[in-house]
Amino acid sequence: MTTDEEDVVAYEVRGAIAFVRLNRPQYRNAQNSKVTYALDAAFTRATNDDTVKVIVLGGNGDHFCAGHDIGTPGRDIHESFERKAVIWWDHVGAEGVDSRFARESEVYLGMCRRWREIPKPTIAMVQGACIAGGLMLAWSCDFIVASDDAFFQDPVVRMGIPGVEYFAHPWVTNPRAAKEMLFTGDRMPAQRAYELGMVNHLAPRAELEARTVEIAERMAQMPRLGLALAKKAVNQAEDLQGLRAGMDSVFGLHHAAHAHNAEVQGDSLAGVGIASIRDAGDRS
Repeated sequence: MTTDEEDVVAYEVRGAIAFVRLNRPQYRNAQNSKVTYALDAAFTRATNDDTVKVIVLGGNGDHFCAGHDIGTPGRDIHESFERKAVIWWDHVGAEGVDSRFARESEVYLGMCRRWREIPKPTIAMVQGACIAGGLMLAWSCDFIVASDDAFFQDPVVRMGIPGVEYFAHPWVTNPRAAKEMLFTGDRMPAQRAYELGMVNHLAPRAELEARTVEIAERMAQMPRLGLALAKKAVNQAEDLQGLRAGMDSVFGLHHAAHAHNAEVQGDSLAGVGIASIRDAGDRS
């Protein structure tokens, strides 16, 4: 396994399976830009490794991912990173929407779309919290296998924002369930996510990795090109159903909300921090 205390993403290959794991357990694997680019490097490494047939995305510790980093000491919103997902200017030194649009087009919407197109099957292995930015990571994957104590939540309407940047809610559930998820901000238990079709399989937490590996090994028996073409076929069908265009339209609403918050309250997140989101989740 490739990991140390400074690695925000751990990488390991076992047989035909590459394991990519978020590695900020002390912050519930909150996702900063350093994580985003480390994930991209790991996914690229796995794609280029001919021995790897399937990629598993997980999170070290008790939780898969508690969302975007909005308050840890490692928050790096003002740092510049090489841009790979979109061709746009750097957000550093820009102001207002010019800054937010550039950054979020790259590290959030753009990166997730990039990962959705990885030509090898990807499985999200989810335990504990999968919140906001964590949803984007899981939804970019082809499969979701969740522990029976996992939960899924998008509480950003609390900020006046109509959902995370990778707006797949109506496609991974259905329109009414998407509205419930957003309008209430409540946690969706893994069982409910499974019933809606967002999660493929459930397992007790102690058996989560074994169940995920079992599925990955079955996939790995298929020919590489066949898997890649089947994945592209389903993705294209989703896009014909409006997924990509829908995301583009909601991304504009997302930034209108950021701009409104900044103009009215002086803060693009409407003053909502980690503690208030955690408290709201604990009540749901």
